[in-house]
Amino acid sequence: MRRLTVALLLSLLGAPLSANPTPTPAQRPTPVKTSAPASVKTATLPETRRAQVVEELHGELIADPYRWLEDDNAPETVAWVKAQQAYTQEHLTALPAREAFRSEIEAVWNYAKMSVPVRKRGLEFYRYNDGLQNQAVLYMRRVGEPHSAAKVVLDPNKASDEGTWALKATALSPEGRYLAYQYAQAGSDWVEIKVRDLMTGEDLADHLKWVKFSGLSWARDGSGFYYSRYDAPKEGEALTGVNYYQKLYFHALHSAQEADELIYGRADQKEWGFDGEVSEDGRFLIISVWQGASEKNQVFYKRLGEATSPVLPLVEGFDAGYSFLGNQGDTLWFKTDLGAPKGRVVSFTLGGPISELIPESEDTMAYAQAIGGRFVVGYLKHAASAVRVFTLDGSLEREVSLPGIGSVGGMSGEMSSEVGLFSFTGFTSPTSVYEYSFKNGAVREVFKPALKADLSSLTTRQIFVTSKDGTKVPAFIIHASDLDVKRPHPTLLYAYGGFNISLTPYFKPDLLPWLKRGGVYVVANLRGGGEYGEAWHKAGMGANKQNVFDDFIAVAEQLIKDRITSPELLAIHGGSNGGLLVGATLNQRPELFGAAIPAVGVMDMLRFHKFTIGWAWVPEYGSPDKRDEFKVLRAYSPLHNIREGASYPPVMVMTADHDDRVVPAHSFKYVATLQRAQGGKAPILIRIESKAGHGAGTPTSKIIENKADVWAFLAHHLGL
Repeated sequence: MRRLTVALLLSLLGAPLSANPTPTPAQRPTPVKTSAPASVKTATLPETRRAQVVEELHGELIADPYRWLEDDNAPETVAWVKAQQAYTQEHLTALPAREAFRSEIEAVWNYAKMSVPVRKRGLEFYRYNDGLQNQAVLYMRRVGEPHSAAKVVLDPNKASDEGTWALKATALSPEGRYLAYQYAQAGSDWVEIKVRDLMTGEDLADHLKWVKFSGLSWARDGSGFYYSRYDAPKEGEALTGVNYYQKLYFHALHSAQEADELIYGRADQKEWGFDGEVSEDGRFLIISVWQGASEKNQVFYKRLGEATSPVLPLVEGFDAGYSFLGNQGDTLWFKTDLGAPKGRVVSFTLGGPISELIPESEDTMAYAQAIGGRFVVGYLKHAASAVRVFTLDGSLEREVSLPGIGSVGGMSGEMSSEVGLFSFTGFTSPTSVYEYSFKNGAVREVFKPALKADLSSLTTRQIFVTSKDGTKVPAFIIHASDLDVKRPHPTLLYAYGGFNISLTPYFKPDLLPWLKRGGVYVVANLRGGGEYGEAWHKAGMGANKQNVFDDFIAVAEQLIKDRITSPELLAIHGGSNGGLLVGATLNQRPELFGAAIPAVGVMDMLRFHKFTIGWAWVPEYGSPDKRDEFKVLRAYSPLHNIREGASYPPVMVMTADHDDRVVPAHSFKYVATLQRAQGGKAPILIRIESKAGHGAGTPTSKIIENKADVWAFLAHHLGL
């Protein structure tokens, strides 16, 4: 089901570069650190005012001297941001490799990228970026035609000179004439919805606002679509105000938003959210009811075509996760983890019992779809993709032949489709698009990007590390094939560890300049993620959160033990929940790392639930308002466990001024505290992106500048 997922609430940073070719071994510098890097001259560290703010929480006095930074509109906060930006920029400008990384990343990034097409009535719609466009362009062409014959449907780059207008979710009307589309500005989670007439190329007058965490699903007759929204926020609170009481509406074409029909809302349940999806046959509206960032949801339904039909419960109680796949008559299919932590497919016959169609297996069921008269099921096997096709009675038909070890995106197609389209990517494989034949299982490549960089000299391997409690934790290691792995090298360790999100192999064009210089990149699959199902997720959430930090530390220690790297050559990086991971781990083991980059992190674990959608993370983290859960959160909260006088390695905190998911106050307060506590000489910086948000929709130009700063910062402080 296309219901609201965890990734919408707290997602990873970018799912999601030189005209010079990758150097030969003779050209590659030897990555051995023999001395500390030369110091970088910077401006004087800005002072941050400390206020006398102390609260008593569950009998403990909690000081919050930088709470004033939570007001991002206050003149004092604006002045503080400008001073910190100047301080950071002087440091970054002086980095010797900054411009080299920027130009090399840009050169590698400059290749055509294409999304998986959606086919409708002989046409296919897809997003395409010819290389360095700030935003991908939406195109339309006849099936079988080359890209050169395609027509532009919508070009976001023409809406903003800075590329900060981003196209989000889209939905084609059943007859293929209208495109409903969401767009966001400056990285905000708030989106607006418009409708484009594909025959005229013009937008209708329809304009919907205050939409967030919403799908788009058309009525079968094309008369309008279902979407979800909130009430308009109070003046000045659009980026920080708490989001409660989402409602599901039906919007009829050619009408004003004020006339939209309220389909479902609950005045008694402020935390419930709703996502409506029309079944492919148009008989049902399936409503996924979500509460917070938990994968557990309820399912309601409404029979369409009957004017007075009520919304009825199908699954109540938030006991498990249910994703709607499709139906045959009154039999509805769902992927669920009910009684199956690694996932299974079941059927509900209205008025009857649940029947199992595809049982749980040793591999984790990542997704399931009803396409081509079959079930297409994606699995994770040690964090890499496998795809299997089953008949509608649950019998295995075949396993899809994949081009290698990597990650597969879900297929596009309908129940009547003869073929399905899917994407494939890996650490050393840029995203390509393939066509799968349901008739004979043949796989055909339909789009392969042409990079100017040589990827053949890179290698990926997987290791399994024993964590503190004996749990085996997988990690991918990526480096140049000819790298001498028997001696330490500058290494960046990346992880996430939460919200049932899996880190599978993905292509990072900005990584190539780092690897060609002799650097190493490591991705760890920590508990809290979804790589091994719900049990793996639960082992890293709530009271078990310390397991995530222990796993991260264990991987770091193993890399050092194996002499892949050393403490002074090892950096850690993570975004969002991964930013929390970096902050907490850095507090616990500052001597273990040579640098750290926490990005858009959840740093204040005692107040995270007081801003925008932060309350939705309580099922994952626990509630600061409950005494026992407060103790757990207090024990690892990055902001509250900074050690006064400790010697921290170089740190660059990253955030954005329009991040209305993890509000920038988290990073502001954290960096102010860390700057004051630093007992060593290493710099503590904060990079604040302007006109940007949590990560999704960031223009290419800003992404490249961001990545260049990250790699130049690491290269300097790790001595690469």
